[in-house]
Amino acid sequence: MKRRSFLVSTAPVALAAPYFDPANRVRGANDRIQLGLIGCGGRGRYVGGFMKEVPNTHFTALADVSLTIANRAKDWSGQPDARVFQDFRKLLELKDVDAVLVATPDHWHCLATIHSVEAGKDVYVEKPFSHNIREGRAMVEAAAKSGRIVCAGTQQRSASHFPEVAKMIQDGTIGTVSYVRVWNFVNRYPEGVGKLTAQAPPADLDWDMYCGPAPLAPYAPQRHVSTYRWFFDYSGGWITDYGAHRFDTVHQIMGVDAPLAVSATGGRFSLRDDSDIPDVLQVSYDYPGFVMSYEAVLTNSHGLGGRQQGMRYYNARGEMDRPNGMAFYGTLGTIFADRIGYEVYPEKGGPERVWKNTTDATRVHAQHFVDCVRTRKTPRATAEIGHRSNIVPLLGNIAYKTKLKLKWDAAKENFIGAPKEAELLLGRKARKPWDRVTV
Repeated sequence: MKRRSFLVSTAPVALAAPYFDPANRVRGANDRIQLGLIGCGGRGRYVGGFMKEVPNTHFTALADVSLTIANRAKDWSGQPDARVFQDFRKLLELKDVDAVLVATPDHWHCLATIHSVEAGKDVYVEKPFSHNIREGRAMVEAAAKSGRIVCAGTQQRSASHFPEVAKMIQDGTIGTVSYVRVWNFVNRYPEGVGKLTAQAPPADLDWDMYCGPAPLAPYAPQRHVSTYRWFFDYSGGWITDYGAHRFDTVHQIMGVDAPLAVSATGGRFSLRDDSDIPDVLQVSYDYPGFVMSYEAVLTNSHGLGGRQQGMRYYNARGEMDRPNGMAFYGTLGTIFADRIGYEVYPEKGGPERVWKNTTDATRVHAQHFVDCVRTRKTPRATAEIGHRSNIVPLLGNIAYKTKLKLKWDAAKENFIGAPKEAELLLGRKARKPWDRVTV
């Protein structure tokens, strides 16, 4: 059985004729790189800010369903003649835009990426790579067909300390690792994102296009901008938002790219809001040679207690808490790792107790993409890598929704012997006219 293609032949809205750089030419350091920003909120401007630090790199086109947000980004760009659009497809018609940063809500990552590569643009697409597994595969296929560079925004691939952790584990420094733990904790008790109150959308917001392939829900502020990931219509919750980074790093460190099976439990126990993601989620993954456990808790921020004196920890709020991270448990020791460092705790006869701090790699990763646009080299986080890492949290959500232990065939990207209800959750029936990629 071959992987099925979910790119249908009839796009509901035609683009301008695709533009391709036939030579895919290598650019010199003095050549101007012109970028477009699709999704102009805080994350887009944050990552884009690092890109425009690179000499001769400018954002000259900006698109957002909110014109207020798009115009704010024009001011941020520092380019008085930067062009602003409410429909990103108009941005893609510009021949002088070399590449785009896709920083939309998750449910738009697929279509924005596919339209961009078909318009001849290189793409940096924020994580999580896609809203569902079928969309992710369609993105990989479109990138390969176009020949454009697609870099996933999993910036931990550009961190300097994770290869050190990988070497320690693969060299046997902490012995045999048969258990890996990944966790994300935050305390949003008791209100969460609050109650939804249907209201008219702001006049400058194209709410229909914002919903796009998702159901057309009544507008409420929580469904837009900073809290949209609390709704399965637009995202996969905490596990896809934060877990996607850490699963990618586990793959990198453990030398794997897919689980064999997944099961999950959890629910909504304490939060009193109208979101639909669980406030407690526990997922178990079977990998060749080890088990990985994932935990997302939205009602407590501690995660794991204790850290060595002087050790900084990513997003820590108190003196002892570790709100997120990864732990690799070996027969000779344990390594706790996160975005800005790692610690080694020995068992009897194990390695020396050490720790290391570094910095977040978003700047390095964003500027690495600009370098790839200039030199045409392959990015560290290819479309295939971004997709395979994102499959892991998406499988966790399917296991949570079905309450089944599911066996995964990574080559066919389908379940083994699972009921139809599980297979249907690999994609979704997208809303017209945004149903170019659908089940």
